[in-house]
Parts: sequence; structure tokens; C-alpha cells
Amino acid sequence: MQIAEITNQGLRRAYSLLIPADAIAARVDARLAEVSKTIKMPGFRPGKVPPNLVKKMHGPALRGEALQAALNDGVNKVIADHGLRPATQPQVDVDGELPDDGDARFTVSLEILPTIEDVKIDDLALEKLVVPADDAAMDSALARLAESAQRTEPAPAKHKAKLGDTVIIDFEGKVDGVAFDGGKGEGMRVKLGSGQLIPGFEDQLVGAKANEQRTISVTFPADYGAANLAGKPASFEITVTGVEVPAETVIDDEFAKGFGIDSLDALKEILKDQLDAELGGLSRTYLKRKLLDTLAARHDFDVPETMVDAEFEQIWQTLEAEAAREADPAAAKAEIEAEREDYRRIAVRRVRLGLLLSEIGQRNGITVSQAEMNRLIGQEAARYAPAEQQKVVKFFQENAMAAMQLRAPLYEDKVVDFLIEKAVITERAVTRAELEAAIESDDETPTGHVHGPGCGHDHDHDHAPAKPAKKAAAKKVKAEAPAAEAAPAKEAPAKKAPAKKAAAAEASAESAAAAPAKPKKAAKKAD
Repeated sequence: MQIAEITNQGLRRAYSLLIPADAIAARVDARLAEVSKTIKMPGFRPGKVPPNLVKKMHGPALRGEALQAALNDGVNKVIADHGLRPATQPQVDVDGELPDDGDARFTVSLEILPTIEDVKIDDLALEKLVVPADDAAMDSALARLAESAQRTEPAPAKHKAKLGDTVIIDFEGKVDGVAFDGGKGEGMRVKLGSGQLIPGFEDQLVGAKANEQRTISVTFPADYGAANLAGKPASFEITVTGVEVPAETVIDDEFAKGFGIDSLDALKEILKDQLDAELGGLSRTYLKRKLLDTLAARHDFDVPETMVDAEFEQIWQTLEAEAAREADPAAAKAEIEAEREDYRRIAVRRVRLGLLLSEIGQRNGITVSQAEMNRLIGQEAARYAPAEQQKVVKFFQENAMAAMQLRAPLYEDKVVDFLIEKAVITERAVTRAELEAAIESDDETPTGHVHGPGCGHDHDHDHAPAKPAKKAAAKKVKAEAPAAEAAPAKEAPAKKAPAKKAAAAEASAESAAAAPAKPKKAAKKAD
């Protein structure tokens, strides 16, 4: 086997690979000896078919197997002999025609991971914004909880429904005088002012009384989920079967018992823990972003274009999907097209930061243990129906890339924790509103994600860019989308079970039945 380097430019490498005819023939003969022992052919006992006859019938297939095996060995030898760290799967091209016999010539092309000579992680200085969970925060949390658990009671006779009241309705909708699927329902509860229904629907129920009939005229939004209704005017025949008003909520021990908690003090302890965790998470989000900003400012090195292409493609596909759901898809698409180069630069930054975090982790012996991986796999399996959980566990055990992607968020957190431990941290007390505003304004700065050997997809940051309808929104979104591995994991062979209901302390949303519910936008999650 002959190997010669033909390209060495930046991170790009290319090698000519010649596999001699005699080496291929030797592999064919070895494979022929194997299959001749088991192959069946009419007129011969198993294992007694003459090798020359087997070769005559199966020679091309055997040569193909032998050539593929030799090629795999050759690519591995190229990587080993030159000490390469491939960024993505090497590309192999045949030089000329592939002969039926004789030497085989190939070109092996690849990009390698950069060598980061100077990792600058000393003298890190960061500011951490902290929000104390004080009495005011506790009062706000209790008020939100009381609002979410708001009970209602029948309104007095002849009471006219107002915003905040709940009306119970039977309805039938028609478009162009014809009833449509899903447009009829009974006993639907609608909290006026909640915005759960399409624009104009709830407004026309204000002032309604029990046992009243009304005709409501609305127009379905252009981006409504049902294509046959999107943008069309409709009328609904409404019968108001009841009106309910909010009941007074007293926040006391009885209130706490409604959530299965013994006392108000015990409820406050639970809420305090939740507040501490929530506010701590916000503080960490801001601190982590400032850490990544600092690392990005200190390091500048070439990154593999193939990795950038894969990262950009993931970002772009998500943005295009969001644009397609806008009221004016063409305008939304034009806006993101105008910012294509901005998104490309973001992809470059994410890949660079990811490679840097991976390098820092490797240099400092940061690992994810098997016990931690088992816990991660168990947590992922728990999201599926019980009958599917073992399949999910097996999937991650047998798919290295999927396991790497599951592992990546924990690995990244460990690297970030290591760097934060090294940094000089100064704390500044702020209000929750100030912290959220700081994160909001910082959303223009894109984050990184661990890339490189042993790293995978970042679930922590994997959030779809939100609608690019406004410049500010688009910039915010750029900061939230994650860096992705060039080779995505295969889809797990199981369907997720329906999400479990929230804890008792969270009230479930009222059912919209078959009513003209407002279409939901893709949720934007903080980085």
C-alpha cells in the first residue's frame, strides 16, 4: 500500500492511496477460502464447492468486499501514520476508473481538528449577578401560584361576563356557511382575556350572560395550524351555558393543603427552594455567557469548514422552518437571507468555542464517568413509555454518537464549572428584572458548545431560533441556538410518552376542546 501527501493547506489534508493488485488478490483469496467452506451449490455437498467455481460466480462481489476492507485499512493507516485528528468523516474518491483487476487508486481528503497551542484560561475575572430570594420574591411567587390555582364559582343571576370571568359555551363554527371539522363543541370553558382563542373571539363574549345565544364573527390567522382555515373568515353560533367569576383565594394553611402540603410554612419552604434554583439558574446563565465571551475574545484559530458548514446548516434549517410559519413567510425568509453572513459568523464562533472547551477539558482531565452516563441514559429512558424504556437504553448503548450527544451537556457543564472555579468572581446584587434584562441584552452574543473527540450535541443550548420577524428578535435568537455535531445521532426507536402533568403547585391549562385555539409559536428557551 502506497500513501503520499498531496495537499497540506491550513486544516485541509489530501493523500493519494494506491492499493496494489496483489494485495487485493490476496484478500480475495482469503475471503474465497472462508466462503467456500459454507457456500451451497446444487450438485455439491456443503463446503465441497471448488474454489475456482465459487470465484467464477462470486468473484466481483468478493473483490468488492476485499477492496472495501483494504480501503478502510488504508484510510486508517493514513490517519495513524500522519497523526491526524479528523474533524469529520474523510472523503474518499476513486482516481479514474476502478479496474476489475490491477492496482486501485484513491484520493483521501479530510479536514483535521486544529492544534490549539496557547489556551488562555488564567486570570479570568467575571461578574456574577445574584438575586436574593427575599420576602417580595416569595410574595410574588405565592401570588402567581394563587392565580394559577384560581377557583371559580357561579356568577350571580344576570351577571354580565367581564375580563377574568370564565364562560362555558357550546359552539358550532362555519366557513362560507359550511360547518368544518373540529368546529363544534360543548361545555368549553373560556377565561376571558386569557388569549387562548384566536383574536377577536374572546372579546365578543364580554358582556354575555348565562343562557344567552350569540353569533361571533372572526377571521382565522394567516398562520393558523389548519391550512383549510388559515386566513378565512368564519362565524360561530354560541350558546352561553354558564358564567363563573373568580372565587376569593385566601393564602393560608388550607390553601397549602389544596396542593397536598401540610401548611403554608411548608409550602413557602418548597417555593423558596424553587426560587433559589430558578434564580441560581439565571445567574449561572449570565455568568456562563460572560465566561464564553471572555474565552472568545482571548482565542482566535482556524476551524474546520466542514464543521462550520454542518453547524450553519442546522441553524439555517431551523430558521427557515420558523420563517415558513410566519404570517408572511416570504418577508421572513428575506429577512434571514439578509443576515446570512451574520449567522455564518455565529456558526464559526460556536465551533471555535466548542473546540476550545473540548481542549480545555482534555488538558485538565475532565471526564464523564460510566456511572454518570448510566444516570443520563436512565433519565432519558424515563421520558418514554415504560414499554419502550429498555429499547431506549439499548439504543444509547449501541450508538456511540447518540451517547456522545447525550453526554455533551454534562461534559460542558463540568468544563464550565472548572473554569468558574479558576476565575475571580465578584458578585453584584440585582433585582430579578435587572438580571433578566441583562440576559436579554446579552442575547446578541452567541454561545459555544463543546466540539471534538468525545463530545456531542449540546442539549443544554439546543433551542430553535425564534421567528426572525424583527431585527432585535433575530439577534436574540442567534445567541440561543446550539452548536451541533457534524454527524447527528440517529433517531431513537421509540415514541415519547405523553408528558407527565405538572406538580400540584402548577395549575394545568384549561382544555380548548375543538375550539379555534390560537396556534402556538415555537417556544424560546433561555440558553
